[in-house]
Amino acid sequence: MLSRVANHIYWLGRYLERAENYARFIDVNFNLMQDLPMDLKEQWQPLIAATGDLNAYMETHKTFSRDQVLFFLSFDEKNPNSMINSISQARENARIIRENLSKETWEEVNELYYMIKHGAEKKLWKKEDPRDFFEKIKNQILLIYGIADNTVARIEGWFFRQLGQFLERADQTSRILDVKYHILLPSPKEVGTPLDFLHWMALLKSVTGFNSYRRLYGNIDPAGVVEFLVLNKYFPRSIYYCIKEAESCLLAISGNNSGGYQNSAEKAMGELRSKLEFAEVGEIINIGLHEYLDSLQLKINHISNQVNDNFFKIKDNVVQQSQTSEQS
Repeated sequence: MLSRVANHIYWLGRYLERAENYARFIDVNFNLMQDLPMDLKEQWQPLIAATGDLNAYMETHKTFSRDQVLFFLSFDEKNPNSMINSISQARENARIIRENLSKETWEEVNELYYMIKHGAEKKLWKKEDPRDFFEKIKNQILLIYGIADNTVARIEGWFFRQLGQFLERADQTSRILDVKYHILLPSPKEVGTPLDFLHWMALLKSVTGFNSYRRLYGNIDPAGVVEFLVLNKYFPRSIYYCIKEAESCLLAISGNNSGGYQNSAEKAMGELRSKLEFAEVGEIINIGLHEYLDSLQLKINHISNQVNDNFFKIKDNVVQQSQTSEQS
């Protein structure tokens, strides 16, 4: 497969996953608001902080009102990581390699694009309760995944899309979990209170993991939630699960059946998977959840850079797709 084609397929997977997770970010607060005491104010600043775009937001905004944050995360074309930009980039990547996609996949990606454009035209960020719209965005992306799962041959293109999807999901799960840190940062005295319980419950609901967590762990406990979202071997949105699946995709692309590693991307991926595989939740808490997640995000970005250098980078000064929208 041409590196140019592989690059577009990889970023198609990443951009779709990024848009879906931003819809989940927003769900964190909307779920939380349903149960918050009436005397507590909504908190929207944590969503911006967790995405890593706080500095960019502060360049054009002085406050963190609900409408401003929703617009910035969802419809602001000046924010390179907004949902509308991620979906537009996903559609453009799909258009360029359309012959490598099934007809149904392209049609649903196109439908997703017009869905987000329609939301922008209707100024849905000003709607009193826009949750239905974000739910439709999530479901549309899940539909695209389902169609791709059932219509695309398991060859190189498939593995590149899955690689991008799982790397992005690992990064975004760490950011969703980090929202909890940013929410509690101004008031650590709330740890262990009923309000703390509501925060963790909202977090689990935002990743559609509440029922799975209760079946596996029972009562909601901070250490249990951290273990579930970071180290669980079976939950498809846990960071360990995503890195393990991404590593399998990478090995399939490289044709590495002999063990060990054949390139720097495989080495970096294997090191992170191994550390997660043998980590314990107590170690994470002792390090500090926010510090641990920051370190994880840096490692995932490093893996992404190694994937680019090994598979997409052309040394003949050919201009490649810009990756300036990749989060820090």
